[in-house]
Amino acid sequence: MTADPRGNAPGDGRYGESVFRPERAGEGERIDYGALAYDDITWARLRALGVGPGWGCLEVGAGTGTIARRLLSEAGAASVLAVDRDVRFLSERRTPRLDVLEADVTAPDFVQGQFRLVHARFVLMHLSERERLITALAQLVAPGGVLVISDAVDLTSDRTPTTPYTAAMRAMWKGLRDTIGTDATSALSYPQLLRGAGLASVAAEIHVPPLLPGSPISRFWADTWERSRAAMLATGLVDDAAVDEAVRYLDSDACAALSAGMLTVWGWRTEHAV
Repeated sequence: MTADPRGNAPGDGRYGESVFRPERAGEGERIDYGALAYDDITWARLRALGVGPGWGCLEVGAGTGTIARRLLSEAGAASVLAVDRDVRFLSERRTPRLDVLEADVTAPDFVQGQFRLVHARFVLMHLSERERLITALAQLVAPGGVLVISDAVDLTSDRTPTTPYTAAMRAMWKGLRDTIGTDATSALSYPQLLRGAGLASVAAEIHVPPLLPGSPISRFWADTWERSRAAMLATGLVDDAAVDEAVRYLDSDACAALSAGMLTVWGWRTEHAV
């Protein structure tokens, strides 16, 4: 692949810099398509865990703030601190009791305090040092609180039938791995990492949204391929025509495929934690 002009090695790029730049027109809408596909599942899990009135919450990599706002409006959380490396979408939709912090979550002590809920979705998969970051996030959980982490899991394999969709997904995951270090297999280790970070009652579940023409998840992937097209082409696995064909396939009745799954893992800080 083409060398990074800053001299970085492949995989050393940053989300929002090398790909998915927030200043590019339509990026907020792309994030919102993902929210439409996954928010209700995330929300059902958070409510099942008892998130409710009086909770102080930390939302890591808050995106456009859809979950942060629901924590306030539907769960009655006392406060939500929403953190992102670029907060333009959060600032556009600020609401009472929603505090916004622009910070790099990979930096030591990026935030101070402890929270009843610490939640991160589709964040760690794009970052290196995931084990260290999970330990750091676990330390932000107050006794009696819960850490909830969700990330994508790639469901394509060498046994998956080859279609325009699977060809594009394989190229996308490899392109993102080569460009910014994204790892769509890392979430499989999260249950053990949460346990190793001292959390208890660790459990996990997976959700796979259906790929239907015009659905939010289908539109999300189409937009994601467009924004990561250069990285996909650099893999040599697809060309422009193949990406265009995959977009058409997603929006057709011929589409018969599995979207990437969202694996959600949670664990509790015991009341007697020190």
